[in-house]
Amino acid sequence: MSTGADSAREGPRIIVLCIGNPDRGDDAAGRAVARALGASLRDVEIIEEEGEATRVLARLEGADAAYIVDACVSGAEPGDIRRFDASAGPLPRAAFGASTHGFGLAEALELARALGALPSRCVVYAIEGGSFDIGAPMSPAVAAAVDIVADRLRTDILGK
Repeated sequence: MSTGADSAREGPRIIVLCIGNPDRGDDAAGRAVARALGASLRDVEIIEEEGEATRVLARLEGADAAYIVDACVSGAEPGDIRRFDASAGPLPRAAFGASTHGFGLAEALELARALGALPSRCVVYAIEGGSFDIGAPMSPAVAAAVDIVADRLRTDILGK
């Protein structure tokens, strides 16, 4: 899903990269945020991805600002929300872990930084997940966090 922007855009290129697997319980959180945002952010690209590192790098290319939403496992309560300024420094690798390919979001962002491809503004919203089982529904706590993160993104991006 990519909405809200066209190639004739003037001004900075802002993306919201919503990461997750819709078939793995709370891992669907990022993609659910994309749907909660809908078309509420004009001139902002809302992008859904499963989170494979090379796809994340490709999506960051040419962006002036990137807001990333992903589920995490840090030991906090499911539904807890954490916000990281990835443009200021590395993400805590322990919270984001590695993908099945051994290269997770934290590593992808550090590679982008090393390559000079990390947007000057890069903010990551992490929603603590509890269940990532195949076919499991999203937990109620994570579903509630989805709407909160969507509201916070609107505030971050629109400055209201």
